[in-house]
Amino acid sequence: MLAATLMLPLNIYAQDGSTPPVTKKPKGIMKLAKKVASTIDSMTVKGLDRNYIDAPEKPWQVIVQGNLSQSHLRMKAVIDGNELFEESFGDITWKPHIKTKLSSYVGVWAGYRGYGIGYSKMVGGDNGSFLEAGAIGGSYGVNLKIHHFKSNAPSVRMYGFMAGEWEDYTWEYPLIDDIRVRTLFFDAYYMFNGKRFSYAAAYDQSVIQKRSAGSFMAGMMYFHSKVAYNNTDDPDFIMFMNDVGRMKQDQASVGAGYAYNLVPCKGLLVSTMAMPMVTFYNRYRAWKYNSNFRECMVELRKNPDMEVPEIDEPIEIWETGKVNQHGRITLNFDAKLSLTYNVGDWFLSAFGQFNTFSYRHGTSKGRFNDWYVNASMGVRL
Repeated sequence: MLAATLMLPLNIYAQDGSTPPVTKKPKGIMKLAKKVASTIDSMTVKGLDRNYIDAPEKPWQVIVQGNLSQSHLRMKAVIDGNELFEESFGDITWKPHIKTKLSSYVGVWAGYRGYGIGYSKMVGGDNGSFLEAGAIGGSYGVNLKIHHFKSNAPSVRMYGFMAGEWEDYTWEYPLIDDIRVRTLFFDAYYMFNGKRFSYAAAYDQSVIQKRSAGSFMAGMMYFHSKVAYNNTDDPDFIMFMNDVGRMKQDQASVGAGYAYNLVPCKGLLVSTMAMPMVTFYNRYRAWKYNSNFRECMVELRKNPDMEVPEIDEPIEIWETGKVNQHGRITLNFDAKLSLTYNVGDWFLSAFGQFNTFSYRHGTSKGRFNDWYVNASMGVRL
């Protein structure tokens, strides 16, 4: 009876001479798209404990997001005031501080299970540029940030013994040309408990963490910065920076730590991450400069009774040497915090990060601080 039932449709087509309908297979780009989507679906759920992590039925995500960020650069140099001014001058400390305006971006992102593309536009902030890219999976995360900015009005604190008295001044120091700053920050993480802990649940919401779980983790971090103010029209600033006109710094770190996804109630996720790191590579390079302005200051110091000469010729600066220094192994720290709330097909998320890097060479040192906060609202389709 079962065999006859199965054969019935074929008999009907045989009697009227027609042929059974053929289901068309997708071709070309549609076939490739379906194959890629199927592969991503398999990768998303492969090896997961579905009691802890779940993949939403609707795979597409559309996200509206905003970002706030700010950078601080503090530098310090100590010069010999006796060499440049008078015998009654001692060491003078020069501390410029550059603080960018609060930069804000808004944008939209669309993708399939966490893989997609987005666009953001600056709506306020500094005159620089900001590029951010990343890839997040269930047990890994990779981030890249490149930031360019400039300033011609740093805040400067100057203090020390001047003309036999202790003086301490702070003011905005106007420059004719800009101080130019470029930074690159890259970090990557791997979570060992990818079966029950999801990094993606906290940072791109492509999956949902259903129950609390933690994971040991390994990570690496690389930081590069370049600061340049070797401007012909600002020889006084170079002189007060102990003749340094530009500098570069590279740091590489590795570490291990722990991350935890807390699910206090249905839909809410609090994710924390803490990772001590060892900075095993710390390279600092500085380029030193002289100028006819500085030479004039030294000549006046040697001959205080001479008339102050007028510099008729254009001011010139020239490179006099390069400092190349490898710092000691140091400890660093990386931490993240994120909040996510899922309700139906909608989700809200916010996370922040703070990083700090420093350099030191002789009496010169500096510190670069950078922070950002990201907030987003999205829907699954």
